[in-house]
Amino acid sequence: MTIIKWHPFRDIEKFLEEDFPFLPMPTMPKLGWDLAVDVYEEKGNVVAEMHLPGINIEKLDVAVEDNYLRISGAREEEKELKEKNYYSKEIQRGSFERTVRLPAQVLTDKAEANYKDGILKISIPKHEEAKSQKIKVTID
Repeated sequence: MTIIKWHPFRDIEKFLEEDFPFLPMPTMPKLGWDLAVDVYEEKGNVVAEMHLPGINIEKLDVAVEDNYLRISGAREEEKELKEKNYYSKEIQRGSFERTVRLPAQVLTDKAEANYKDGILKISIPKHEEAKSQKIKVTID
C-alpha cells in the first residue's frame, strides 16, 4: 500500500490562484514549504522572522514595497542517486515566495536583514506617523 501525503488546502489554493489571479494572497504560503512568518513589534521596529534552514543566502531575496514584505529564494535540488531507495522524500526543494502585509507604515530604506542558524530576521523601523502618540485629555 502506498502512503500518499495529504494536502488539504491544495484545491483551495489552486482555485484562488487560477480563478482570482488579481487578488493578492499574502496569507497563503506556497504548498510544500513551511513558510510561516512571525511578525511583531519590538523597540519601534516591525520585525519579521522566518525559519529557512538550508537556504543559501545568495539565493535569498527580500524586498519591502507598498507596505508588503516579500521573501523569495530557492533551496537547491540535490541530484538523486540511483543507489538510494527512498522510503520517504519530504524535504521540499526548488523555489519559494512568501508575501506578508506589514501592520504599519515603515521606513523601507532603513530595513535590515540577518540570517543566522537558519532563521531570517528582518527589522524595519516604523514610520513616525505610524507610531502611537499620547494625547492629553483636559477636563472642562
